[in-house]
Amino acid sequence: MTVDIDKTAGPESTPPGGPEAIKAIPVRHYGRYVSAVIAIAIFVAIVYAFAQGKINWGAVPDYFFDDRILKGVGQTMLLTVLSMLIGIAGGILLAVMRLSKNPVTSSIAWFYIWFFRGTPVLVQLVVWFNLGLVFEYINLGPVYKDEWSSFMTPLLTALLGLGLNEAAYMAEICRAGLLSVDEGQTEASHALGMSHGKTLWRIVIPQAMRVIVPPTGNEVINMLKTTSLVSVVQFAELFRYAQDIGQSSGAPVEMYFLAAAWYLVLTSVLSVGQYYVERYYARGSSRALPATPFQKIRANVLSLSNRSGRGANA
Repeated sequence: MTVDIDKTAGPESTPPGGPEAIKAIPVRHYGRYVSAVIAIAIFVAIVYAFAQGKINWGAVPDYFFDDRILKGVGQTMLLTVLSMLIGIAGGILLAVMRLSKNPVTSSIAWFYIWFFRGTPVLVQLVVWFNLGLVFEYINLGPVYKDEWSSFMTPLLTALLGLGLNEAAYMAEICRAGLLSVDEGQTEASHALGMSHGKTLWRIVIPQAMRVIVPPTGNEVINMLKTTSLVSVVQFAELFRYAQDIGQSSGAPVEMYFLAAAWYLVLTSVLSVGQYYVERYYARGSSRALPATPFQKIRANVLSLSNRSGRGANA
């Protein structure tokens, strides 16, 4: 294939003013503008509605650091930590049982997950709390024997209701993480003479953590909010104390807003912790880890200072 070149064409063929500049016309996204206006209008309407309501906003800061509220925050955090420890330990055990080649242990794990995931947490809490109507005593032989009402305290009821339910969800999260590790890792470990338990603890679980950690962080945040349900079994935590203060102070709605504000603070702190834990376990999965918020802020500050310095020198 040949290309004919017109040798007679010279500089006189080029326009005297040079090539015409390209005029770029940005695309107008009218849908974005309309949706933004609608969203702002809805937000302003909600703020205006609450501003016109008969709400004593001054009661919120007055009771925000009340001793009872702070005690409720501590009880909420304690219940969250203990319930998640029960859930994580039970979830790992159930995940291993579910992946076992033994049909008995696998079936037991499947039935547990099916039952506790299929019934609401509130129902489980109420059932645990009212088992005293069915069993008058708890008898563990020579180990322990007492009346059921004395044994099943509100704290124990809350831990059983929340922890056992969480174990069912954590079992599926852990199972997904274990299945994400290539089987060749296990085969290579066994070829080196490592036992099944040591292979699971030293090889499989550390690699599965990158998959397990993100949903586990979500479960922790969800558990923190779910603790508000234990008020029905007479356990005093943040929401229960807010209710009591609201009834005694005559500002029940304001105390609900206060409880919501505290939940937002606690979940925000947990979200920051989740971000750094995920970043820690993401090492090795990518060549460069994403910058943290503090690193981004520092980079922006340094870039602004460099620009201002260059401007002053100019």
